Amino acid sequence: MGEDAAAEHLRRRGFDVLARNVRFPFGELDLVALDGDVVVFVEVKTRRGFGALEAVDARKRRRLERLATAFLARAGWLGRAARFDVVAVAADGACTHVANAFDCSG
Repeated sequence: MGEDAAAEHLRRRGFDVLARNVRFPFGELDLVALDGDVVVFVEVKTRRGFGALEAVDARKRRRLERLATAFLARAGWLGRAARFDVVAVAADGACTHVANAFDCSG
């Protein structure tokens, strides 16, 4: 439910959702989208209260960075601009979108 709501939220805001649940041996990307020319890796967090952003801790950010690099390499897009967003989905389906939620070191 959370990823469906997040994908629809992004589409309504003009994003082109390219992929969902992209799996690699070391993890999974929830959503990959384009915001103009920028590749956006979206972590979806469904929570019954607060804490969606806090759930994307340093360990999770490192894993997402590794997954994003693998995705970009596989697509032949290593030179493209990219960012990480978080979409928090409430129990009622309401979405809070944090663009550029964290920086990556690579």
